[in-house]
Amino acid sequence: MHAEPVTATQQPPHPFEASATLLEEQQEAGGLARIDPLELESLVVNLDSSLRVHARHHFFNWTQGSLQSLIRHEVLVCALRNGEPMSLHVESFSTLQLDLGQFSEMFRQDAALVPHLIKAWEENHRQPVICETGDKSPYAASPVARELSRIGATRVVAHGTHDAAGRLTSFFAFACQPAELAPKQAYLAALLVPFLHSAWVRTQVSWPAEAAGLKPAVASLLTTREMEILKWLYHGKSNVEIGMILTISPLTVKNHVQKILRKLDVLNRTQAVGKALALRILTA
Repeated sequence: MHAEPVTATQQPPHPFEASATLLEEQQEAGGLARIDPLELESLVVNLDSSLRVHARHHFFNWTQGSLQSLIRHEVLVCALRNGEPMSLHVESFSTLQLDLGQFSEMFRQDAALVPHLIKAWEENHRQPVICETGDKSPYAASPVARELSRIGATRVVAHGTHDAAGRLTSFFAFACQPAELAPKQAYLAALLVPFLHSAWVRTQVSWPAEAAGLKPAVASLLTTREMEILKWLYHGKSNVEIGMILTISPLTVKNHVQKILRKLDVLNRTQAVGKALALRILTA
């Protein structure tokens, strides 16, 4: 999205100014016809994968795995309306070194960027919007925008769902690096968000009958120290950061991480977090 040059008599473009037409441009360009065969195949795979999401670790593995092939993002924020007027339950998903719980709370309490993002979506006839959150954005000083700038994800594509009265039900924001986001991603968000909503809502449901049949993971699977490190892996901390928190060396942290991967029979940290959530070693 390119802004027109600003002259002495012009006002800087509003961060949402061009986003209102992005979806229309993609639709006029042919919609699905503009998606190449590999993207179309990936779309079908992702829609099918969304139907298999029934728990938080399923959602994490899907959104931070195959969904990245369609909308490459650094952070996905999911918000569900939780009362009136605009109380939101928020969860964030990322594989970056980011305290997701703190970021979600930051998003929930943001009084600058988030309300304007939602308002822009409503004024855009509840179609996807793209917003710039970098240094030149009027919302650059908001805590959420500052954190997104820190990780280089200064462009956001956002879309939501609404009830029969047009009131927001859920809202999803993909924070992306600028080079990763184009009008096509806004169009893909329009296709994917209804499935994203259904999948995420299923993770919020308590299934007592099913839960009763699940056995907790063996308590001795991981040591107390490994559990501490796994918790910080879940919050996106690096070996150096975990070492500072636990007052141990980064090399010691690395050795513990390798043991965690072997015990959980996984290849990397993301898989370890996903499996730990599945085994209820970690709780969201």
